[in-house]
Amino acid sequence: MAETLAGASPAIDTQILVAGAGSTGIAAALAFANAGWRVTLAGRFPPPLPGRTIALFEASVRFLDSIGVLEKVRAAACPIETIQMIDDTDQLLPVPDLIMRSEEIDLPAFGLNVSNDELTAILLEHARAAQSFEIVETDIADYEFEEDGATAILADGRRIAADFIVAADGRGSKARAAAGIDTKEWTYPQVALTALLRHELPHDNISTEFHTRSGPFTLVPLPPREGAEHRSSLVWLMSPRDAKRRLAKPRDELQYEMEDYAREKLGSITIESGIGEFRMGGLQVSRLTAPRLALVGETCHVFPPIGAQGLNLSLRDVADLEDCLASVDLRNPKELARALMRYEVHRRADIGFRTNGVDLLNRSLIVPYLPIDLLRGAGFIAMTALGPLRRAVMREGVAPHLAQPRLMRDEAPKEPRMRGKRPRSPEALVDAAKGAFAHLRETASRLG
Repeated sequence: MAETLAGASPAIDTQILVAGAGSTGIAAALAFANAGWRVTLAGRFPPPLPGRTIALFEASVRFLDSIGVLEKVRAAACPIETIQMIDDTDQLLPVPDLIMRSEEIDLPAFGLNVSNDELTAILLEHARAAQSFEIVETDIADYEFEEDGATAILADGRRIAADFIVAADGRGSKARAAAGIDTKEWTYPQVALTALLRHELPHDNISTEFHTRSGPFTLVPLPPREGAEHRSSLVWLMSPRDAKRRLAKPRDELQYEMEDYAREKLGSITIESGIGEFRMGGLQVSRLTAPRLALVGETCHVFPPIGAQGLNLSLRDVADLEDCLASVDLRNPKELARALMRYEVHRRADIGFRTNGVDLLNRSLIVPYLPIDLLRGAGFIAMTALGPLRRAVMREGVAPHLAQPRLMRDEAPKEPRMRGKRPRSPEALVDAAKGAFAHLRETASRLG
């Protein structure tokens, strides 16, 4: 059943149709097929994305393991053991560098960084080899939703009859539009340039995010290749005018500028890939479900690439939906409606928190307003000074405690190791917090 369907054929009948053949869609098809559903994946595979990589955190790593692709992904990826955030906004309040190490939360690494194109290729190769679902490499032109099922009309005129549709067809989703789900969209005065880099000095598995007035300049470690021992990926946010200017530069001049932005932490830099360019924007939806339909991935949330939340959030959508549909009779409208209500409730808080959090942080960088700078600086100081707070934020970033569906769960949880240290008392935590914010008040009073 895994063969790609080509040419004319009779109408296709399936239980679950996954619309959209990007990495989220392929991963969803694998997850639902592994759970025993009869699945069809429909859509054209995306073109290569120059310079784009994906940072997959711990919960997503578990998901990849559950669908059988982790070892191949791990072989193509680099572990992220440390995340470093550096304030380069030249604000008046001096802000310490924020350094987070995975060993603080008893993980060998926060996750893995892999090329977007390589991840998609690995997922597709596994899907073809597993032969657990049909693949229809044709765009879907329209949809019909009825009480007892749904139909997708392909661009070539064929039809797919499904009990249920998972919409993973991106921000311009036709499935979402056909179901009448409203969206709220916005843009930022920013463009992201992406590239794969070779550099002189080792990255030591450290992801470094420089916060500048135009947005983050982020370097994420990549594995070595023949002839290139030290490699990283770059995501660089800037104004459209600066993007146009930089793309017009000779490559050696652009490389020198990258070295300067990176504070020469990686030594000399060479761009090894094409340079990707995409406009920054955001998207939220009025609801995540409709009769016979659920939205996952960028079909229901879009935000800037800050904190590597995008695909991790999308895979949580998939894993949570798989949980909610377990043992459900898809042909029973009332039973399916209850399952979709659970999905709506489960995902709303996680999606809202990530979307609004990234939006707030991004806007706080590009607006030079002292009170906002003080608040952001206070957050950095608190995270640096308060180990329990820092560790709680790290755990929430890599494996949110409110979003632990079966496919992302650690089936053998370990007792946290104290590393020979006694836990800090509540009084000690209060004293540490007072010390951190005393520093902030003192600095603010000097500025005033």
